[in-house]
Amino acid sequence: MKLGMLASSVMGFACLASSAAAADWPSFRGPHGSGVSNEKDLPTKWGDKENLVWKIDLPGPGASSPIIWGDKVFVTCYTGYGLNQKDPGKQEDLSRHLVCVDRKEGKVQWDKEIKAKLPEPKYSGFMANHGYSSSTAATDGERVYVFYGKTGVFAYDFDGKELWQADVGEKDFYWGTGTSPLVYKDFVVVNACVESGALIALNKKTGKEEWKMDGLKGCWGSPALVDVPGGKPEIVLSFPNTVRGFNPDTGKELWKCDGISESYLCPTVVSKDGVVYTIGARKKNALAVKAGGKDDVTASNLLWTKKVGSNVVSPTIYEDHLYWVDDGGEAHCLKAKDGDKVYAQQIEKAGGVYASITIADGKIYVATKKDGVFVLAAGPKFEQLAHNTLSDDSIFNASPAISHGCLYLRSDKSLYCIGKK
Repeated sequence: MKLGMLASSVMGFACLASSAAAADWPSFRGPHGSGVSNEKDLPTKWGDKENLVWKIDLPGPGASSPIIWGDKVFVTCYTGYGLNQKDPGKQEDLSRHLVCVDRKEGKVQWDKEIKAKLPEPKYSGFMANHGYSSSTAATDGERVYVFYGKTGVFAYDFDGKELWQADVGEKDFYWGTGTSPLVYKDFVVVNACVESGALIALNKKTGKEEWKMDGLKGCWGSPALVDVPGGKPEIVLSFPNTVRGFNPDTGKELWKCDGISESYLCPTVVSKDGVVYTIGARKKNALAVKAGGKDDVTASNLLWTKKVGSNVVSPTIYEDHLYWVDDGGEAHCLKAKDGDKVYAQQIEKAGGVYASITIADGKIYVATKKDGVFVLAAGPKFEQLAHNTLSDDSIFNASPAISHGCLYLRSDKSLYCIGKK
């Protein structure tokens, strides 16, 4: 499919942050999966004619976030089926795409298409909330790794050559899958709860299975790597009723802690200084647990629980506070040390939210489905700094990415680079 090319005429500038200040955004929620960037001097306000570096049309929709490494931006999409609920088309036409874009010029360098392994869940109900490309890619600077559910895990080099493909299960679920891969040492770790009820590590050079932890279910969150002070890193996921820590070198379970009482959980955990934070919805719960330990650590390591949460979005820890904006557009801030509420404030004019927040430069970037991007102050006092809209009338489901002094947004139609002139 031919890609729509440059749609903005403001190419006289680019994201020109110095190499010392610039940082790559290699995976879902950026460095360390935290949703936090250390970059400064980022835009607060933008629009179709303000602080828009470039815009390109994408081959199809998707809820995955862009990732950035050096001068390349990678994003996944889908085409052929599920573009319209009234007329979704035929599943045999469904394909996934990995698109590579030049970061400076905003031009597509290549587009790699993979036909879907069928059948996929029908495009209706919850499935129509996010479609068939919800997993964010990951890169180690040499290869790009993408997870397409039952269609498999794929690795590409930076020129778009397919290096390997690995199957991680044949099952599906009626609202699909959306977990993103984690790159750790020589492994690509995938939460294949839906596809095979397992956490799986693949060799990043060959795609060969290195370890597998079976018997998992109910978790739609991505694997999160947690640094443990004085100890070794752990992979942590939040499952129904339990938070569990795993050895990233072997997949062996290290510890577990009483978690959120739900039949399923979507949010990915975040951590700071060895403390893991997670949230859930419906019954609305949040908790903090100290990573490390052995076997059941509920009595010793569970720090606090609170009756507040969200169904889809993941939280972010920034300085001494835990933040998120829930599915209905209410902004939350808790004290990290004890979970006490600092504020819970509905953002005026903010409707549905599917994307997790991104924090940088003292700002919280909140992408809503249809109501634009809100910018809040990152601090213990609720303050709205800006409300930015574009003429794009499609859905924005992806969490914002930040790299080289610019903010990257994707909708079901387009990919945007936002930066100060």
